[in-house]
Amino acid sequence: MEPYHRGELAVQNRAGLREMAKAVSAAIMTEIPHAAQAFLAEQPVLFIGAANRRGEVWSSLLTGDPGFITVSGPSSVSVAATLSDSDPLYRTLAEPARLGMIAIEPGTRRRMRMNGTARPAQDGLEIELEQIYANCPKYIQKRVPHWQSATPDDPLEGSGLTPEDITLVHSTDTFFIASADTVGNADASHRGGNPGFLKALGPNHLRWPDYVGNSMFNTLGNLEVNPRAGLLIPDWTTGTLLHLTGTASVDWDPDHVAALPGAQRVVDFTVEKLVRVGHASPLRWSAPQFSRFNPPTE
Repeated sequence: MEPYHRGELAVQNRAGLREMAKAVSAAIMTEIPHAAQAFLAEQPVLFIGAANRRGEVWSSLLTGDPGFITVSGPSSVSVAATLSDSDPLYRTLAEPARLGMIAIEPGTRRRMRMNGTARPAQDGLEIELEQIYANCPKYIQKRVPHWQSATPDDPLEGSGLTPEDITLVHSTDTFFIASADTVGNADASHRGGNPGFLKALGPNHLRWPDYVGNSMFNTLGNLEVNPRAGLLIPDWTTGTLLHLTGTASVDWDPDHVAALPGAQRVVDFTVEKLVRVGHASPLRWSAPQFSRFNPPTE
């Protein structure tokens, strides 16, 4: 059975990486391997993405003491955490939803991606998985987590980036992107690079280089068939979360690509709505040890 949908296949073919994508598709599993069970049990955070009833795609995170993610079956996990009512995915996860997830351990630069259907449970979520696979460690900045109690600020909503938001964008070395195919199957992914790799070209326009990856093109394949996307930009020092939703497009123009070091393609994101919540996450991270794979920025 073909593991990729038509959007992923189209991007793989355009990039000339179809054969490589076929080879790495063997890593996509339907059952959770033993090593992944141990990895998940050690994680304090799970990054997620989903589409709401209006088709808007948002990205967020769930946190808890290690052990809050547990394997409950060969292809299922329980997550003992909930979102606050200020989170843009709060209502979406109050009912069954297609959910994309990625667990990242910055201290070891390991990550695992999972996609499936989440259902609300007594203390969080029960998730039936359809795809489980590890990702390469490229572009993950090495960090050490710690906890800091804080009361989330009231959410601030808007339709464009403020100067404060733009400062966060230009200083970030890590963000997360959620996407979905035409029927709502969601995916969550990580993007990393040296500060400055994510640029704000205006209050409603972000741009970043698409670096060499695993050749599956899960995110770009979704964007090929559904341009809706959501970004999560965390401030690791304060726990502030900047959630953005809008549309994304892939720019293959060789002149535009050549202008960004290390880029294979360029992604443009149009901000339609944003939610910023100060001190939303109790998880903090140390200063980064940048990945040796990060291309230079201008």
